[in-house]
Amino acid sequence: MTRFSFLFFSIFLWVCSFLHSQEHPPIEVFSPKDYGAETQNWSISQSKENYIYAANNKGLLEFNGANWQLYLSPNETIIRSVNVIENLIYTGSNREFGYWQRNEFGLLYYTSLSKKLKVDFLEDEEFWNIISIDDYILFQSLKRIYIYNKTDASYSIIDSETIIYKIFKVDETIYYQKTKDGIYKIENGESKLVSDHIILKENRLVNLFNQNDNLLIETENNGFYILDNEALYKWNIPANKKLSEVSVFRSIQLKDNSFILGTRSNGILHLTPNGTIDYNIDTFHGLSNNTVHGVFEDAENNIWLALENGINCINIKSPFKIYPDEKGKIGTIYTTSVFNGNLYLGTNQGLFHKPLERQENFKGVEGVQEAVWNLTIIDNTLFCGHDTGTSVINNNIAEKIKGIQQGTWDIKSINKTDLLLQGNYDGLYILQKINNKWVFRNKIEGFDLSSKFFELYNNQIFVSHEYKGVFKIDVDKNFTKALNIIKDPDLGKELNSSITKYNNKLLYIYKEGVLEYHAEINKFLKDTVLSTLFSKEDYTSGRLEFNKETNTLWSFSRSNLNYISPSNLSNTLKVNRIPFSKSLPRGLTGYENISFLYNQKYLIGTSTGFVVLDLDKISNIPYEISINSITKHSISNTRETINKNINGNFKNKDNNIEFSFSVAEFDKYLDTEYQYQLEGMYPNWSNWSSKPTTLFENLPFGDYTFNVRAKVGNALTKNVASYRFNIERPWYLSNIMIAAYVIFVLLFSLMMHHIYKRYYRKQREALLQKTKRELELKELANRQQLMSFNNEKLRQDIDNKNRELGISTMSLIKKNEFLNSLKKELQNVNDIKNVKQVIKIIDRNINNTDDWNVFEEAFNNADKDFLKKIKQEHPSLTSNDLRLCTYLRLNLSSKEIAPLLNISPRSVEVKRYRLRKKMNLQHESSLTDYILEI
Repeated sequence: MTRFSFLFFSIFLWVCSFLHSQEHPPIEVFSPKDYGAETQNWSISQSKENYIYAANNKGLLEFNGANWQLYLSPNETIIRSVNVIENLIYTGSNREFGYWQRNEFGLLYYTSLSKKLKVDFLEDEEFWNIISIDDYILFQSLKRIYIYNKTDASYSIIDSETIIYKIFKVDETIYYQKTKDGIYKIENGESKLVSDHIILKENRLVNLFNQNDNLLIETENNGFYILDNEALYKWNIPANKKLSEVSVFRSIQLKDNSFILGTRSNGILHLTPNGTIDYNIDTFHGLSNNTVHGVFEDAENNIWLALENGINCINIKSPFKIYPDEKGKIGTIYTTSVFNGNLYLGTNQGLFHKPLERQENFKGVEGVQEAVWNLTIIDNTLFCGHDTGTSVINNNIAEKIKGIQQGTWDIKSINKTDLLLQGNYDGLYILQKINNKWVFRNKIEGFDLSSKFFELYNNQIFVSHEYKGVFKIDVDKNFTKALNIIKDPDLGKELNSSITKYNNKLLYIYKEGVLEYHAEINKFLKDTVLSTLFSKEDYTSGRLEFNKETNTLWSFSRSNLNYISPSNLSNTLKVNRIPFSKSLPRGLTGYENISFLYNQKYLIGTSTGFVVLDLDKISNIPYEISINSITKHSISNTRETINKNINGNFKNKDNNIEFSFSVAEFDKYLDTEYQYQLEGMYPNWSNWSSKPTTLFENLPFGDYTFNVRAKVGNALTKNVASYRFNIERPWYLSNIMIAAYVIFVLLFSLMMHHIYKRYYRKQREALLQKTKRELELKELANRQQLMSFNNEKLRQDIDNKNRELGISTMSLIKKNEFLNSLKKELQNVNDIKNVKQVIKIIDRNINNTDDWNVFEEAFNNADKDFLKKIKQEHPSLTSNDLRLCTYLRLNLSSKEIAPLLNISPRSVEVKRYRLRKKMNLQHESSLTDYILEI
């Protein structure tokens, strides 16, 4: 070994020598932040419901297993003492003592005994102890003992001139110490001296116990003494030296007759019945403070400590004990082993050892300072597989096997007694025993994969690789090379999977379960029994650990430590489950390990030390769940606690209901989870939850039953807590309102019937009116059409009349023109006489009044209103003027009018001129247009 190596190893051993080896039971620490009060606590007691009560500087603390509740001190002074007697919780403080009791809402309220009794206290008198005996309750201050008689509600006082340090109850007898005076007992209400030995005068007493009908007296600084009648002598026990070095303030004798000693500055000491200190627990080992003001053993043998800073609960009966590696000197434990009376820990920082059953420090093993993956005992030899190869451990010194350059995962025996098979980072290696010494022989050629999990089965080597699958390797008979390598087609990449042998079965373990290899069909098939070790949801790692000493197969899951063992009555396999709390320290996933120590104790390696499991302490205590409080919330967000003992009847506005529940269970490593249902709304059970409250919001009206149960570890509570309640209908759904709605609906129906009847009547009338109007319109249209036809006929008649008038006019014109022409010709005839006669006839025909009458009648038929209108407009017109107007109305020219009037066109123009003057027409106005417009 080089000088540097020697120096390094010396430093390593020096550091390891400080690894103090002491396992301690689990400690639950409650800080002031947890319980919501002051740091100092003085006394602890427990009710029949298993609730814990603590005397605190700020008041009385209550713990139901899930939540802390603070009740303020009645007179705003420090509560120094608490004791639960029957159903009442008695407390003592400055110039005050009394009791608390629970009301119908589940809350505590205080009654002052001292005020009822009208006690006249001493100045600044405080009460440090409360003891019950028969029908009496004793309240002890530093100068007095008040004896309260519950039967007749009276009290008496025992005074002392010196300080009464403590008061004790031993076998139904009350003892107390007067400092500088001795020990007294109370008989028949009177004080009687027991012993005034000098030791008892000069030492303050902590407690008194019965030991073989003698008084076992414990002092603060000088240990224990035995008072046998009047003789006082030292109790000769192994712990005397240690007890002389500490100052004990409080102590109790446990139900197993051992003692818990609470010190002023050294935490607690556990003293066995024979006087040996089993362990010392202080702040270094998990307490929140070293000054112990009060010690109490609860119904489940947990030790409660009222400390200067906080409250601690020590689960001394827990199946788990913790070895914490607070300083990180050991590291993560990958493997453990017991060999030749020593306990070995293989960690990421090397190999450590100590004597198995002695409280000594762990020491490093010389030669192994790297990560240790495996400790295997074969042929009475301890092999250590580590990061740089394989070593043999002999007398706590490691001797490395030469020739192996890669790290070793595991080592297994082969049927041949002189050969070993080991899995390494780069394949499989063979060790051989030569001259009683194990040496490296060869590496199996042809297979170079990392072989963390491997087994030899049916002369074949099976290797499970988490990222590549499972390989079956045929090797030659000398284990020198791989002849055939087959990858299992059904098994692929499975993180944290493994392969192992159990009861001559080859098993493959992964998240879907446990598969057994069947050589006859060359397949892995599911093993239904072994697969019950864990569920898919609870799976963490496929690593299984087999303990030959106990024939048990262990597995790890999220919430349980599982193991299979043969049944006591048969060879059938039995699956056992041990609740493994989430708060327990755990090992690295894939490197879980458990080793048998002795009796029923097992060691579980973790990342921060190790856990010792004692199967003898596994118990299935039946727990009960209780509903602690029920609170209703209204819409306005006001809160009101209600009586949980009677069925509730809530108004509709108070439809937000909150339930608080708990199990009075104080084991740190037992997880409590709750499940509830609300019949009438949610018939199915909820998911498991660690939350001890639930709130139902906006519940509709109706009848409900709230049920809640708990699971402590793996065991259901023996009861289901229930509460029945009803939420009233809203005011708008009350019976009166429903009747009002019915009446309203009926009235509304009648009204609507009337409205609809009236509506349809009006609609029918409107329809009839519309039909009538449509008929009238059709009749009018028919009339108009008929009138149109008549008008058309009249127009046709007028047109015919006009046509006839025109023809008649043209006939008259032509007739007169013809007669005028004939007249002119006759005037040229020589026979004047006969001609004149003819001319007269012609003139008579030209100016024939009958022709005009006929024309006038025809004109009036065609335009009957014209002559009437023009006469009204111009009454001065003569018949000849009207005649001219008629011809102008017919739009005849002067040339055409002349023959009709038998005058010349020139004369027609004169007539026209005269007519204009009679009508008073302007010069620029057209006579014809004026007549046509009339």
